[in-house]
Amino acid sequence: MNPLIRLRGVEKRVPAGGAYHYLLRQVDLEVDRGEFVTVMGPSGAGKSTLLAILGLLDADWTGEYHLDGEAMHGLAPKRRQALARERIGIVFQQYHLLDDLTVAENLDIPLSYRNVKSSERAALVADTLDRFGIVAKKDLYPRQLSGGQQQLVGVARALIGRPAILLADEPTGNLHSSQAREIMEMFRRINGEGTTIVQVSHSAENAAYGNRVIELKDGWVVSGGVSARAGMQ
Repeated sequence: MNPLIRLRGVEKRVPAGGAYHYLLRQVDLEVDRGEFVTVMGPSGAGKSTLLAILGLLDADWTGEYHLDGEAMHGLAPKRRQALARERIGIVFQQYHLLDDLTVAENLDIPLSYRNVKSSERAALVADTLDRFGIVAKKDLYPRQLSGGQQQLVGVARALIGRPAILLADEPTGNLHSSQAREIMEMFRRINGEGTTIVQVSHSAENAAYGNRVIELKDGWVVSGGVSARAGMQ
């Protein structure tokens, strides 16, 4: 079985004083379906850059990236955007909720991008509100929620389209320890239901919720790049 995510020789560079600065260097890694992987490393190691590439938010890189067997390198922008909407959910550290929309309206946004019928959208929003225990918050605005509640809505929004992959960039970085545990327990449950998770984190406690750590340093993968399946062969 092919890995869900497969990178070969991926590099990302930016201009710097007449030369180039490499954010990622010759990255090879695999992630299998159903894995819960944590990307760790010091600041500036390339963690968020890697996540942006995995999430199809950044197309300015070289190398090979296969998602479920389909080549992402050289993919037409419209196809890349469609795949991102269909297959990938992203949770940001800063929540990125729209301040002038209610909780329910924030959840509806990703569905509207996918041209889902209004009746189906309403049903999915209602189901998600119930699943995440935030029905009572549906008419509130982000400013009326605590940090933990906003991140919970962010996770719900990322998952409402039922993506195959959840990417999370320091998802508990702005939360108190009890709120962080709540989010990580939810990630564990979601992973148990079959969603593949790749999270960036500085927290060893958060990493313990997953099954593998990929360590980056100065843009290089220094350990953990092989999938769990390959590692057992």
